[in-house]
Amino acid sequence: MRLVFLGTPDDAVATLRALVDAGHDVALVLTQPDRRRSRGGGVDPSPVKRAASELGLPVLTPARAREATEVVAATDAELGVVVGFGQLLPPAFLDALPHGVVNLHYSLLPRWRGAAPVERAILAGDLETGVCLMRIEEGLDTGGIYASVSTAIGSKETAGELHARLTELGTDLLLEHLPRVLDVEPVPQHGEPTYAEKLTVDEFRIDGSRPAEELARVVRAGNPRPGAWMIVGGKRVKVWRARPEPGEGRPGVVRSPGELVTTAGVLRLREVQPEGRPRMPGDAWMAGLRERAVPVEPVEGS
Repeated sequence: MRLVFLGTPDDAVATLRALVDAGHDVALVLTQPDRRRSRGGGVDPSPVKRAASELGLPVLTPARAREATEVVAATDAELGVVVGFGQLLPPAFLDALPHGVVNLHYSLLPRWRGAAPVERAILAGDLETGVCLMRIEEGLDTGGIYASVSTAIGSKETAGELHARLTELGTDLLLEHLPRVLDVEPVPQHGEPTYAEKLTVDEFRIDGSRPAEELARVVRAGNPRPGAWMIVGGKRVKVWRARPEPGEGRPGVVRSPGELVTTAGVLRLREVQPEGRPRMPGDAWMAGLRERAVPVEPVEGS
């Protein structure tokens, strides 16, 4: 099938390569513009742009998808495939392809429409998620579903690990059902929608004012981006891995051998990263503080 592929992050690279390996004719790849580095003044291409270049595929990096509408229409592609492109597609763009555009969305729609479905599912304590192969419409993730696959969310699984699993499941789903997309109508979504708002750094700040179980989900959802963090001794400490455990004490302190006391249980700090330093086990970081208990700066309003 002749396709236009739209994607940007690492997650999308495996799907792009799989489409090429399966013999599909990728006429054009669209991805987000190169990002300017904070230091050095250079720019970094997206993972998808790098992969497309390695595969010898033509690439466009429009600031707005509508800027590429005429080029897309001229490719004579039958269908567009989106995996984490990062832009809303206007109606004129969708109409530029005879069979429209499909998307791999990493949730079981209509739950978690929007920008961060994997992280929101973990934060909410969902036990299950999945991938939907859906038709893109003008509304936000409102299109019908061609096929879906579900999977349990591991109790220790980070957002990065879950993303990787969903990419594998979604790629298989796409390859299996893509030939049928041209001939069938998708099934409308049913159920009450929920929305996965874009993540902010501030919502991943932790202290002892919430239960350890909840904070463990914050840590998992923030790994690898943007990372859970706390302020100890006036400095930021990122928390990359942690687990909830039974325990009591004064909420809002970290204590030996490396645990944050919360309102319900303690959060065992398995891997942390003090400001300006590499990652390390929580007990090693705590030992370096030379104090058995140190207060964590409370989050405003907690």
